Amino acid sequence: QVQLVESGGGLVQAGGSLRLSCAASGRILRINDMAWYRQAPGKQRELVATITSGGSTNYADSVKGRFTISRDNAKNSVYLQMNSLKPEDTAVYYCNADLASGSTWYNFRKLEVWGQGTLVTVSS
Repeated sequence: QVQLVESGGGLVQAGGSLRLSCAASGRILRINDMAWYRQAPGKQRELVATITSGGSTNYADSVKGRFTISRDNAKNSVYLQMNSLKPEDTAVYYCNADLASGSTWYNFRKLEVWGQGTLVTVSS
């Protein structure tokens, strides 16, 4: 009923940039926090960045100063601008959203929804 669809991954050389996008669709009443996670081969999924509905952001230390998370509430979308990419940024990137789903506020459900992931590969 609610889905997140990511786009924008690909292959880039070290030092390059990519912009990931994630759009939510379905019966959405409100999206609270949104986030980007990533999972490198053989490693656990880790939090990259979060953004509240009001625009407050937090970043993992490993990406501070290089990545910027933003959102467009009117489009139910979140973005991740990634600059100065490093080979260690190679991973599948997942969009995540905490939201209220339903047709009205009388019958909503709280959901945590994940996207399908988009692969980012940074070559040295």
